[in-house]
Amino acid sequence: MRVYLIGYRGSGKTTVGRLLAEQLQWAFVDTDSEIATTAGTEIKELFESRGEEEFRRLETDAVNNTSELSETVISLGGGACQKQVNRDIINLPGGLAVWLTGDAETLWQRISGDQCSEEQRPSLTDLEGLQEVKQLLDQRHENYAACADYQIDTRELPPDEIAAKIADWWQSADKD
Repeated sequence: MRVYLIGYRGSGKTTVGRLLAEQLQWAFVDTDSEIATTAGTEIKELFESRGEEEFRRLETDAVNNTSELSETVISLGGGACQKQVNRDIINLPGGLAVWLTGDAETLWQRISGDQCSEEQRPSLTDLEGLQEVKQLLDQRHENYAACADYQIDTRELPPDEIAAKIADWWQSADKD
């Protein structure tokens, strides 16, 4: 079995994913890190040098590579659910997806307060800051919902409590 963590940048997928993997005593994979390793460069540089289309191709490869894993928590990039092929992989038997949510203001506050995010993640629209977050959340909402087996609002909870809630849900979830 696999647990996929989906949601927008700043929702806590990587932090919560590591904590959840510890609680379940599973492995942890961050597909953005896998893409950066494969490309030999950070995501922002990959976008700038090879374009979003190449990034999305590598992202699909990374998502596909996770489909054979077991006992693994997988943090997906914020846009991974946008492609139907990725949604199909996420929804394969043996995997369940948890959508980490937050409002645009909270997500933007986290993103703008994270120096690594600014250095490593590209802008995806011509909009700036909060306006970009709002637009992309609106565009992605339907696809996140199409993938999600469980949803948790991350605005008021610390990462360890979010991971504990997911672990509790996992223990009781119908995995067929």
